[in-house]
Amino acid sequence: MLAGMTSPAEIVAEVTALLDSLHGVYDELAVDEFEHATQAAWQARVNGADDGLVLAAALHDIGHSPLIDDHAHHDRAACAWLAPRFGDRVAWLAGAHVAAKRHLAATEPGYAESLSDISVDSLEHQGGAGDVGIEWTGHRWWSDAVRLRRFDDAAKVPGAQSISVDELCRIAGSVAERAVATQEALGARDS
Repeated sequence: MLAGMTSPAEIVAEVTALLDSLHGVYDELAVDEFEHATQAAWQARVNGADDGLVLAAALHDIGHSPLIDDHAHHDRAACAWLAPRFGDRVAWLAGAHVAAKRHLAATEPGYAESLSDISVDSLEHQGGAGDVGIEWTGHRWWSDAVRLRRFDDAAKVPGAQSISVDELCRIAGSVAERAVATQEALGARDS
């Protein structure tokens, strides 16, 4: 099993609690973190993302949750929380969303100007636009990290379409089951 978790059902219960804790937590002015999470997941789903990317889109900002509460390093907090529950890919994608913003701001004309005022301010606190390095841009999941960033940017609209918590929990359960099975297979192979 992953990181002391006994079942995917426990992981889903944690996801439900985390999502619930995001109600009324604002990083952006227009939507709270719950709306942002469910809108980002919706954006991922309607743009053809697989379950892992949908889940990463939903949970990329969980560092803002009062249950985790690491606003200054919310990308790293998300990565650390997600890895033992959902595996490396989901964690890496969520953890890469700040690097993707910095990269896009440096390389894509008009990107930085399209960001909300709060995103521009946070960009400066996150190191500003710039080269994030080959360790990010050369990674096999980088293109999906950039996709997640675009889902993130589109998920700040009051009243916009969003994915249901039930659907997110179904996805979380499925991804957790695969992560547990992968860890068990690796453990059996290493025995």
